[in-house]
Formats: sequence, C-alpha cells, structure tokens
Amino acid sequence: MQIYIRARHVEVTEVLHAQVERRLGFVLGRFGARIGRVVVRFSDTNGHRGGREKRCQIDVGLRPLGSVRSEDTDADLFVAVNGAAARVARAVARVLEREREKEGNHHARKAK
Repeated sequence: MQIYIRARHVEVTEVLHAQVERRLGFVLGRFGARIGRVVVRFSDTNGHRGGREKRCQIDVGLRPLGSVRSEDTDADLFVAVNGAAARVARAVARVLEREREKEGNHHARKAK
C-alpha cells in the first residue's frame, strides 16, 4: 500500500506521519492487494486565517473498482486521522462486500 501525505496550512510532524502509516496499515491491511494508492490530505478548515479545526481527508484507490473517500474534522489531527481511517475502512469493506455479492449473483445465474 502506497501512502501519500499532503498538507495545506498544517504541519505534519514525523510523529503524525508515523501515526498515519500505522493506523492505515492497521485498518486497511486486511484488504491486501485490493488497496492501491492512499492519499491523505490535511488542511486547516479556516485556511490561512488559522483556527482550531483541522480536516483529515483520506482517498483509497480500490483495484479495479475506483476509489473511496472519507474525512473527519477535529482540533486534534490525531483524532481526525483515527476518525477518517475508521470511516474509510468501513466504506472499503462495504464496497468490496457489494462487489463480492454481485460476483456471487453473477456466478449463480451462469450455473442455471
């Protein structure tokens, strides 16, 4: 899994970078080769004006199904990462489950 981190008006420390990799490895690792590129974007919701709320947006590429996006906002970037990671993992699981059901139905129709 390739993880790319982008930041706008937010400092991404080494500790935060390590947390992103650890958390995404934990929540997405079970999907294995189905996961392609993962892009994590951090931004300040108030832009250059500053402010407390920070956004973490995660885009997960799914082979060959496209991508899934999730985000979370919090004053603490670590909390935002954990929330967005949990959401994106649930979304990936739903997409892959639907795909599995569709393939199962397709195979059942062919067997008739």
